[in-house]
Amino acid sequence: MKNQFFIVALLAGTVLASGIGIVYTRHINRQLFIQLQKLQAERDNLDVEWESLQLEQSTLVMDAAVEEKARRRLNMIIPDPAEVFYIKPNE
Repeated sequence: MKNQFFIVALLAGTVLASGIGIVYTRHINRQLFIQLQKLQAERDNLDVEWESLQLEQSTLVMDAAVEEKARRRLNMIIPDPAEVFYIKPNE
């Protein structure tokens, strides 16, 4: 009788511990999944920013190359603002 009670108590404890383990594992799993989603969204935002920066860099490189060629080959310079005349369009 005492042996049977011990076996039942042991099995009940094992079932309870197993249930708690499952609940804990699912909780951790949900937290990690939420963290994964946040990190993926951050990665996507960084990818968009990276592409934008690459485009900006290529534009700046092209502008600098054009300016350098204009200065070297054509002896062009940027005029002083006082020397610039602005033409207004007809209204």
